[in-house]
Amino acid sequence: MKNNKQKSMQPPILKTASGKGTIPRLLKLLFKDYPVMVPLTIVCIMFAAIVAVIPAIYIRNITEIIDKAIKDSALLGAEAVFESAMAEIVPKVISLVVIYSVSIVLITVDNQLTAIIIQGFLSNMRIRMFNGMQNLPIKYFDTHKHGDIMSYYTNDIDMIRELLGRAFPTLIRAGIIVVSVLGIMLYYSIWLTLVVVLGVTVMIFVSKKAGGGSAKYYVKLQRSVANLEGYAQEMMTGMRVVKIFGREEKCREEFERINGELCHQSSRANAYSNILGPIINNIGNILYVIVATVGGVFLLIPNFYNLSIENLFGVSAFGIGILVPFLNMTKQFTGNVNQLSQQINYIAMGVAGTKRVFELIDTEPERDEGYVTLVNAKLDENGELTECEERTGIWAWKHPHSDGTLTYTRVMGDVRLTEVDFEYEEGKPVLRDVSVYAEPGQKVAFVGATGAGKTTITNLINRYYDIADGKIRYDGININKIKKSDLRRSLGIVLQETNLFTGTVMDNIRYGKLDATDEECIAAAKLAGADDFISRLPDGYKTEISGNGSNLSQGQRQLIAIARAAVADPPVMILDEATSSIDTRTEAIVSAGMDKLMEGRTVFVIAHRLSTVRNSDVIMVLEKGRIIERGSHDKLIEEKGVYYQLYTGAFELE
Repeated sequence: MKNNKQKSMQPPILKTASGKGTIPRLLKLLFKDYPVMVPLTIVCIMFAAIVAVIPAIYIRNITEIIDKAIKDSALLGAEAVFESAMAEIVPKVISLVVIYSVSIVLITVDNQLTAIIIQGFLSNMRIRMFNGMQNLPIKYFDTHKHGDIMSYYTNDIDMIRELLGRAFPTLIRAGIIVVSVLGIMLYYSIWLTLVVVLGVTVMIFVSKKAGGGSAKYYVKLQRSVANLEGYAQEMMTGMRVVKIFGREEKCREEFERINGELCHQSSRANAYSNILGPIINNIGNILYVIVATVGGVFLLIPNFYNLSIENLFGVSAFGIGILVPFLNMTKQFTGNVNQLSQQINYIAMGVAGTKRVFELIDTEPERDEGYVTLVNAKLDENGELTECEERTGIWAWKHPHSDGTLTYTRVMGDVRLTEVDFEYEEGKPVLRDVSVYAEPGQKVAFVGATGAGKTTITNLINRYYDIADGKIRYDGININKIKKSDLRRSLGIVLQETNLFTGTVMDNIRYGKLDATDEECIAAAKLAGADDFISRLPDGYKTEISGNGSNLSQGQRQLIAIARAAVADPPVMILDEATSSIDTRTEAIVSAGMDKLMEGRTVFVIAHRLSTVRNSDVIMVLEKGRIIERGSHDKLIEEKGVYYQLYTGAFELE
């Protein structure tokens, strides 16, 4: 019977970000990161927009002065009128020059501040995403394409840049200009303004129809881009396999399918957005002609009918001094409405990218309720463990208790799994009633067919996944009580799939212990049998590695990974097919080093090559998630069960 079983459901991986509140949340973060510079930038944008409207007033005054001068020249003489007119015009022209100069300064300040804010904010967003990603469970990376994840940092962040750097400033600037110009136009002529408003209403209707369809397809476009990047990344990683099996044509067809979907979504989105600009521009041009025609009628009616335009239409005294600036303002008004409509696409793309970024940030982090930590320790004069800062070669579990006391338990490497059940997907058990007892210094080997659950056991020991039922204890402590980072720091892992990082060979070995000296790294390499080939590299330990070590053989990469684990000097080692990529001769060299590496440690070994596990203290044979045999090599051979048949070649591991 199972007693005191713990039931823990796997946490949901993704907490999907809602479209509602996406923009407010983004702006809140923006103001949080730049509480002074953002308001200052907005003020600059607003003042620059207001300054852009002021010349319309001056142009009216200058036009009226010129109009009056033309009429008076017949009575007063051209020279006298010219001097009088210039006396009035020059100060206004100077004022216009000053206004435009101020506008240039404000726009320059705005552009500089915007560049600093946007790039800094995007940098902060990438940091937020990366920091959040470091806290995600392994399950997230097992269930998401790496290229799709990369798309968050490239394509989606770029969409946020367009949203904040282009769309929002344009909305503020164009919005203020539209409102300001509308006010001045109403002051000049109510009836002409109504003509403009009717035309703009048509523009808004067209923008809504075209922009709405564009927004829908731009959201789908973002997903298609992520899918394409994910597939391309997958193909680049597996190109050797593709060529080995001659699957170029199949991959080409799949790429064409994904690329076709991207092309379709992009075409639909751009079909709407590309027609929007020309339509709005031409509506603006038509509106300009209509306003000019109506304005001309207003000018002609009093001459033909000798009627007061003010009495007839209820507008202020209308003349050439109003019509000329009004036409300029019509262009300015419709132009800015056009700019506002064009931002629909950038807003749609920006919202789509922002939602995806927030999805990554909002993904539920890996849970960790542990409170027992790993510390350096030493023995005092009474032989008791005490915590210390320096590395002494003695590790201890620091265990705080509810009464405020602390106890220290020496890390021995005693690992026990008791009646453990586990499933990756609900209803599909992977391990059932598995019990493993690894005493300090023991070498425990797992053998069995692919999918039997060997690697899963090691994934549970380091808590990449949490068990559904049972207990796992480490030195008598339930691993749920140990902080995950400290638990994993006590484990050295060498995987079949080797990952090397950009940097030197020395950097990659030191990755196991960042404060390790060069001498310690070289000693670890010698222990793993890697020193010989490293010394023959062009720059020895300073040889640069890139592309996951593509300039090294698979066996050489594996040796570096073993040296990386050796320099960490952990009390427990997990070797998951650690020598599978090494030839027989090299394996003999490595085995001697591995034996030294395993001395005094608890070691879990997973291997298909049974010759590598025969010297294990305990060998466990797994089949369909259950342990069906356990014992030493000799004992299992005597029993002539499954292990015997595997070892003698009666049947083979799948």
